[in-house]
Amino acid sequence: MKPQPQAPGATSDKLWPRIFAGLFGAFLGLCLLKFGNPPTTEKWITPPTSVWELLLGYPWPIAWAYWLLALVGVVGMAVVQRKSARAWWLVAMPLVWLVWQFIAGTQSVEPDLTSATLKHFAAVGLCFYLGYFSLSRVRPVGLFWVGLVCGLLAVLAVGWEQQFGGLKETHRYFFLYVYPQLKEVSPEYLKRMSSDRIFSTLFYPNTLAGALLLLLPATLAALWQARQLMTAAARWFLIGLVGIAGLACLYWSGSKGGWLLMLLLGLIALLRLPFNQRLKIAMVTGILIAGLAGFFWRHSGFFKKGATSVSARFDYWRAAVQTARDKPLFGTGPGTFAIAYQKVKRPESEMARLVHNDYLEQASDSGLVGFLVYALFIAGALIRSFPRPDRASETQPEDWLTFAVWLGVLGWALQSFAEFGLYIPALAWTAFALLGWLLGKRNPAQSSGPMSHGQPSPP
Repeated sequence: MKPQPQAPGATSDKLWPRIFAGLFGAFLGLCLLKFGNPPTTEKWITPPTSVWELLLGYPWPIAWAYWLLALVGVVGMAVVQRKSARAWWLVAMPLVWLVWQFIAGTQSVEPDLTSATLKHFAAVGLCFYLGYFSLSRVRPVGLFWVGLVCGLLAVLAVGWEQQFGGLKETHRYFFLYVYPQLKEVSPEYLKRMSSDRIFSTLFYPNTLAGALLLLLPATLAALWQARQLMTAAARWFLIGLVGIAGLACLYWSGSKGGWLLMLLLGLIALLRLPFNQRLKIAMVTGILIAGLAGFFWRHSGFFKKGATSVSARFDYWRAAVQTARDKPLFGTGPGTFAIAYQKVKRPESEMARLVHNDYLEQASDSGLVGFLVYALFIAGALIRSFPRPDRASETQPEDWLTFAVWLGVLGWALQSFAEFGLYIPALAWTAFALLGWLLGKRNPAQSSGPMSHGQPSPP
């Protein structure tokens, strides 16, 4: 039987989605290495002055990321695919949230901070819609994961290097040569340079934990899915190697919340596995007891000191609630929590630029409307995109990759109750892109005639 000739444009129709997937994954992987700081700290980020600084451990100005994302967006527009009308109210919510952020920004108490934050939020929205309309079209999606996985592996390599001598050398070089030359230093950055907790290429240790929560489950699933590239033994070896490296970096980061959340994600994944129910319950119970015992043993000194970081967070949250109560409609403007907090902070509390709770930050910065739209979107998107188990295809790699991606986004969303992942480009852009991809997979493409983007319409 002779092979069917391809329709005109069929080759380019397959090529452009793959180019887009590769570019988008590479961009997000680069973000993990170079754009791990909040936009509100941009004034402390200087452009690299040498090839060494450009390629290695120095962050890049976030303005560079916007230009790169614009390029990715242009390519993404070439592969946009219309979706069915299911749950359009949910898909429109990021746009509603973004519009409200700009409206609240007109009432900002600090326009410069708000301007920087709004640019970042616009990029967040673009990443979501690129994931929903463009990335969800790509089959297979392996090229997207190449760049993202390579980025995470580089983050792990830097984390290991910091743990075994690199962090001490970085501290020594900073205080000996860099710090005396600086006119102004971010308090958060100075605190990071005084700590022995690793942070790799991200803003600070808890941000590293957020990256691991978001991407480690999907990375392990993507490695297992590479059946055409590696044997089963090679895949198991890589999964074990990356898993151990990731958990070690999480441990060295000293993130208490990150450790507990990774334990929770592991238990959820275990419950998904298809084996005897009694054995499953016994394993979950054993792992939970061992994990909590190890957690309290590891951090016993922290609790003896009175859990100071927890107390500080309660003060940030109290201030955010008070600000939202005082300005319930527009808040103080996106990215301006520090301005409001200065007026109400307790004398003994550390200064903070962000609330350490993305949901309360929305209430403080953009009022109750911003809070409600954002919180409802995150909850609704997680519920809507949850990959329900199908026993007929439960062991298929694509099924497990989708579940692992959902699990990582869940971990990021839960960490946002105690951190500011929404304000870290490397985390927020990736999380929203993956959430868009998950929702796009749930909503099938719409046909627009005999041919829709080069694909024949179903009979």
